[in-house]
Amino acid sequence: MREGAGLVRENIDLRAYNTLGISVSARHFASANSREDLTALRAWARAEGLPLQILGGGSNIVLKDNLPGLVVHVALRGRRWCEVHEDDAILVLEAGENWHQAVIYAASMGYRGIENLALIPGTVGAAPVQNIGAYGVELADTLVDVEVMELTSGEIRRLDCQACRFAYRDSFFKQNAGRYLITQVRLKLSRNRALELSYQGLADAVGASSAEHLTALDVAQAVMALRRSKLPDPESLPNAGSFFKNPLVSHRQFEELRQQWPGIVAFTDPQGMKLAAAWLIDRCGWKGYHEAHVGVHRHQALVLVNHSRGTGKEILDLAQRIQDDVYNRYGVLLEIEPRILP
Repeated sequence: MREGAGLVRENIDLRAYNTLGISVSARHFASANSREDLTALRAWARAEGLPLQILGGGSNIVLKDNLPGLVVHVALRGRRWCEVHEDDAILVLEAGENWHQAVIYAASMGYRGIENLALIPGTVGAAPVQNIGAYGVELADTLVDVEVMELTSGEIRRLDCQACRFAYRDSFFKQNAGRYLITQVRLKLSRNRALELSYQGLADAVGASSAEHLTALDVAQAVMALRRSKLPDPESLPNAGSFFKNPLVSHRQFEELRQQWPGIVAFTDPQGMKLAAAWLIDRCGWKGYHEAHVGVHRHQALVLVNHSRGTGKEILDLAQRIQDDVYNRYGVLLEIEPRILP
């Protein structure tokens, strides 16, 4: 095993490690390509008395300031099938795998279950933290379990789907930030699982009348086209995807809002009504807003963008103004979806 210190570099700019393109410095930085690397780096950070910050694809974070401890970029790679039966199998993915590439790989092999989650940026290890979801599907729908490293003890163990406490864009890992590092994810996929086409835009894109002839790859490609038509590519316009969660309100509050705003957009939810945050932001006039360095995407009000070397503070200040405006008009508080570091 290599010593942890041999993996560590100092004063590394993290602009290339977050999709918002925010330039902050990591006092200490290392990439971990194996569990041995992770163990060594954890031990080194503890010996040096440094806080440990885990970084995956950087697609759902806002870097507010320089990071004083050790930033570990998880680069564990690998994917394989296990428990393969006639119609279903478990796909085992290491945490550093690219999520979108894993989706296309599974769909190309004829397995269904995650095709609606195509083109979501980031790594596999970050997917359970947010319980990523799109077009009627969430990661929790197929997840068997995750392998984690408990950062205090260094113990590696598995947590099943129930233990992950998944909710809308939430999980046990998000609620206990900094306690666990996800090293591996296992998903149960099927060749004969019904395709999820309840989202009207997706049904229109694939042609619901011909659903019996569709493959998982057909659906993934339709999802990719939809996302590209609505969301900017972080490679060309830095962003962190949807910046706000769709707020959940009671049926009573929704009826009161609908009386005042007849066109308000909402979706049914087991716990009430889920308002379309993009509609609220758009009606407040923020879509397409542009200031010196940051702004709101011109086609999608949920997406805050970094036009020209904006800072985390500028992004968060803009988010706060949007939150205040929506609350003052509708009495609804928007919750920020990305994690804010440090």
